[in-house]
Amino acid sequence: MKKYPHLEVRVSDIHHRGVFAARDIKKGERIIEYTGRKLTAAQAERSDSDYLFQLNSRTFIDGKNTARYINHSCDENAIIKIERGHIWIDALRDIKKGEEIVYSYSYDLEESKDYPCACGTKKCVGYILDEVYWPVLKKLQEKQRQFPKPVLA
Repeated sequence: MKKYPHLEVRVSDIHHRGVFAARDIKKGERIIEYTGRKLTAAQAERSDSDYLFQLNSRTFIDGKNTARYINHSCDENAIIKIERGHIWIDALRDIKKGEEIVYSYSYDLEESKDYPCACGTKKCVGYILDEVYWPVLKKLQEKQRQFPKPVLA
C-alpha cells in the first residue's frame, strides 16, 4: 500500500479507525485519492465490502488505501471531488496536525435510515445524511416521528 506521510491511521472516536493529519493541511490541498478495485454496480451489490465508494452510476471503487478509513461527519473538514474517473479528497478548510479528517458520505434519506451517525459534533443530525436532506429530516422528526434521533451505545 502506498505511504502517505502526511496522514496517520489511528483509533477514532467516530468509528473504529480514522485518518488523522500528521501535519497541518491547508484549505484546498489535495489530501488523498480514494483508490481500489473497480466494480460494476452488480458486483458492488453482491460485495460484502465496507469500503465501497460510488464513482458514477455504473462503477464503484472498493477502497484499498488509507482513504477508506476516512470517517463521515456532519461537520466535515474535507470534501470529495470526482474528476476524470478519480475520487479525490481535498481539504475544505485548514486542518490542524492531529485532527481527524472527515467528510460527508452524502447518503440520501432512504440510505441513511440504517446508518446512525456517531460524529458527536454540535451539527450532528443523528444519521449519515447529505446536508441537503437535513431540513427534510427535521420535518420528518417533528411531524411524523420518523427518523428518531438514534441512541448510540
